[in-house]
Parts: sequence; structure tokens; C-alpha cells
Amino acid sequence: MYDLAAGVARFQQDVFPAKKELFAHLAAHHTPHTLFIGCSDARVVPELITGCEPGELFVIRTAGNLVPAHTPGADGVAASVEYAVVTLGVTDIVVCGHSACGAMTALAHRHDLSDAPAVAGWLRLADASVARTATAGDVPALVRGNVLAQLANLATHPSVARALAQRRVALRGWVFDIATGRVEELKVIGSPAVLTA
Repeated sequence: MYDLAAGVARFQQDVFPAKKELFAHLAAHHTPHTLFIGCSDARVVPELITGCEPGELFVIRTAGNLVPAHTPGADGVAASVEYAVVTLGVTDIVVCGHSACGAMTALAHRHDLSDAPAVAGWLRLADASVARTATAGDVPALVRGNVLAQLANLATHPSVARALAQRRVALRGWVFDIATGRVEELKVIGSPAVLTA
């Protein structure tokens, strides 16, 4: 098993000294340019994929890169989105799905999740994505449709809706292919930045 303490020691001995000035700056400044919403999958590492340094991305990771539509009440995802947009002033929001997503595979193939009720409940947030996927069992299509659905959910958050109306933020939909390292940009309708695949 990987020794996390050894990893920390390597960070302190090799990585931190090489980036000491960056970390000194970050100790007093928190100004990420992008809110990156990705999957909890350990194979999808936002900073690695984007080549970003510490402090450049504000990251939210959830199973299936799901973002609940805005509702009143306490919600960790909503609070993080609001903080990124209102307080940190991010100018881009990326929702990134990925190939071989366990969450989307479970939904597309109707896996029995009775032993994981919390997971099953969370994945119900993607029911609309499943319903809109033309071919049952088509995981890649579901991954893409789910990214677009989560972007639509983001637009229901008041902070995001205001920032979009004022053209202070752009929504971006990505799909990361683990095997090739390729990042596909999806066309996002209704965003100041319209991207094409």
C-alpha cells in the first residue's frame, strides 16, 4: 500500500522548496480563476489535466460530477459554488465528466445499488440525463448528456444566474478520456462562451 507519510515527506523535501515563493504568495492570496467541478474518481485529477498550479482552480468533486439544482437549505455543493462565484470571483466554471465513469456506468446499465443506498439516492440527481440518453446503456452518450444537465443545474443557482446575466462567468462542459488524455469540449448553449466539440 502507498505510504502517504512518505509522500508528504517527499512533498516537504522536494516539491515545497521548489515552489516556496508560490506557497508564500498563496498563504495570503486565494484567487482561483476557475471553478472545476469533476468526478470523485481517483483517475481524474483536475490540476494534472489542466496543468494548473496550486491556487488556480477551486475544485468540487462529487460522484458523477453531479450538481444538484438550487433548492433552499444547507447544501455543500451549492455553498461551494456560491463561494467560488461571489467571493472568489471565478470567471470560468468547468463541469468535467470522464470516460469509464462508475456512476454513469451504474446508471446506464441499471446496476443494483441496494447495498449502497446513499449512492443510489445521490445518483437519482442524474435521472433526467438517463431519460434523455437516446440509446439505453450508451455510457459515453450518458456522460456527455450528464455534463450538459449539470451545467443546466448550475444555472439555477442564483449566484451563477446573476454572473451569467452580467457576463462575468462562462460555463464550459468537458469530457476527459482517461485512456488517451484527450479533453473534449462540448457545445454549451446559453453561456457567454459557446464551445464546440
